[in-house]
Amino acid sequence: MQKRVQEAADKLVESGAERGLQVAAYRHGELVVDVVAGVADPATGRPVTPDMPFWSASTGKGVTSTVAHVLVERGLFGYDTPIAELWPEFGAHGKERATVRHALTHSAGVPGVPVATTPEDLCDWEGMCAAIAGATPWWEPGTRSGYHPQSFGYIVGEIVRRATGTPISHVLREEVAGPLGVAEELYFAVPGSELGRLARLEDAPNDFEMPEGMSAETMFADIPFFKVVDGYTAAPMAAMPDAAFGNRADVLTSDIPAGGTMSARAVARMYAALLGEVDGVRLVSPERLREITAVEFAGMDEVTAFPATRSLGYALGATELLDSPTLFGMAGSGGSAAYADTATGIAVAVTKNLVSGGDFGTFETLGGLVLNAGGDR
Repeated sequence: MQKRVQEAADKLVESGAERGLQVAAYRHGELVVDVVAGVADPATGRPVTPDMPFWSASTGKGVTSTVAHVLVERGLFGYDTPIAELWPEFGAHGKERATVRHALTHSAGVPGVPVATTPEDLCDWEGMCAAIAGATPWWEPGTRSGYHPQSFGYIVGEIVRRATGTPISHVLREEVAGPLGVAEELYFAVPGSELGRLARLEDAPNDFEMPEGMSAETMFADIPFFKVVDGYTAAPMAAMPDAAFGNRADVLTSDIPAGGTMSARAVARMYAALLGEVDGVRLVSPERLREITAVEFAGMDEVTAFPATRSLGYALGATELLDSPTLFGMAGSGGSAAYADTATGIAVAVTKNLVSGGDFGTFETLGGLVLNAGGDR
């Protein structure tokens, strides 16, 4: 399996479809695939290495959810704990009944952030949490589900901070990454001293051109993902998760846990430790695993306007080609993804530095090789 994945990864780089990437997979707690290909930074020719972190957009939401589950396992709060019990300010404007479960299933009704939000604003934890707490919900919490692109990270992250008294990046290190031995490969806020180790992102070429005289706001006004409600939008135009965003030092060194910075090896190891034991570490009990991978929502997403199936903090089924209901995890805008399969005991992740929007063909190719083979060597 290692050889087949390596050959496929090399071919993607040689063809120009990818610049640099990592693929890692665990089966029943054992690392069975650890592949790198290409360059991390085309300006210097620095090669990709297995321990190199990549900013991986919403793939980080699966890490955020995992932190929450570890704290539930420890008894710090429950899935049906009202968010306002931990974070009183969040209860404003009809959100007092929103629960941790609602936050994890994108049904809290607060998918938006202020429409003028900038990357600098996203780096201001207190400011973002205040804006989200002060928002009027787009629907009664728990009655619908709609993807919370940025607000998810602040809502779950503030629940974690209020429950523990420490930022979610610290909790990730102490409760998840540290015990698994990947504290230098799995981050929310990256220490400034580590920025030089990261892969550099670049945007994949595309043929899209904005029609002359039309603004992005006008172009996308009728798309639910970009709609504005009471001055809030799910996708603020000034803070789109492109390569420039993912290369910013202020973004990378801030807690913005709607995304994350990780090696494929580290995040695959995390998912493996949800499935079972990895070198003596298991993050949740078998009973908790069944609970967090059960269907919580299946239907039309109010924000993306596409069908979605969700468990507690994860998507169920990865892509159109990898849609098994036993797969749980998250993919990120740009093409990175990490998933685990409860049926086979496999956890697999792909990270890459050519940001390709919603194109997950590389994950389907490389992740599919592992998932469809059942992890055989």
